[in-house]
Amino acid sequence: MEDVLSVGKLDMAFLSGLLEKYTATQDERVAIGAKIGEDAAVVDFGDRYLVAKTNPITFATDEIGWYVVNVCVNNMVVRGVRPRWMMNTILLPEDKTTPKLVEDIFRQIHEASQKVGVSIIGGHTEVTFGLDRPIVTGFVLGEIGRESLVATSGAEVGDTVLITKALGVEGTAIIASELADTLREKGYSDAFVSRAQGYLYDPGISVYKDALTAADTGTVHAMTDATEGGLATALHEMAEAAGVGLLIEVERIPVMPETKEICEAFGIDPIGLIASGMLIMTAPPDAVEGLCGALDKAGIPCTPIGEVRPADEGRRLSKAGEVADLPYFANDELTKVL
Repeated sequence: MEDVLSVGKLDMAFLSGLLEKYTATQDERVAIGAKIGEDAAVVDFGDRYLVAKTNPITFATDEIGWYVVNVCVNNMVVRGVRPRWMMNTILLPEDKTTPKLVEDIFRQIHEASQKVGVSIIGGHTEVTFGLDRPIVTGFVLGEIGRESLVATSGAEVGDTVLITKALGVEGTAIIASELADTLREKGYSDAFVSRAQGYLYDPGISVYKDALTAADTGTVHAMTDATEGGLATALHEMAEAAGVGLLIEVERIPVMPETKEICEAFGIDPIGLIASGMLIMTAPPDAVEGLCGALDKAGIPCTPIGEVRPADEGRRLSKAGEVADLPYFANDELTKVL
């Protein structure tokens, strides 16, 4: 019997092989196409690039419209691009869809897109057989001058690796929302649960301000955001795209108190917990002070956590004086509890 794939991202080597086999293009205007680690596609329009990204929201959430905008926009702004236009495909469950549900999703998309200057220009909506929850797929477009584009593959040997915010912000909020009663049964207070739930908005899962502030300094070589599989998996994807190695110092990575408590309570490694809201960057060492200063001025915490190394040195994690391979989480740590 053929193996059945588990929930989560595809194995990186398997997916890379599929992309090489089935997405190769001879179109010279495709500046960046389908490749592991690259957050958005880039097409050459002469003096400017057109940048495109699509993302689905497949997990159950009352804020699905808000999520789809923020997740798609995150993948756009890490290119240094201000997103402009968006289309959405909204698939709704049979026998569960009410007019209120549909309007709530439309309203959430409208409100979230207004905050980041995105115009909704079309899409498709239907009630679909076989679904037990809504699924929304967003498609975002933006444009940028050729000289201003930032690629995930731009990381250079010798660069400093930096992050904004802290580990597992999104995962913390999801667990606190979905397993609030379980946390209370474990002895955590209502105030603790409420603080953890609030991580969704503060520090929040958007890197819109983080990425555009960083890009405006003109010093970053590469950017990406941490999503499924957390910081560890995003670092692997960035290194794969750039063809480099990494040495990451785990003690330097910020972890917020509620995240630390929740991860310990459920046996979760926070470095592999879904982490939208964390921007990962590389920049030359002499640019780090100015980059962190610009982000700090914008109210965004920024922390150097390691260095880009030659590819033959591997992707490594330093912890308590010992160095081991950086773990890769094809299955997000969230799947251990949800």
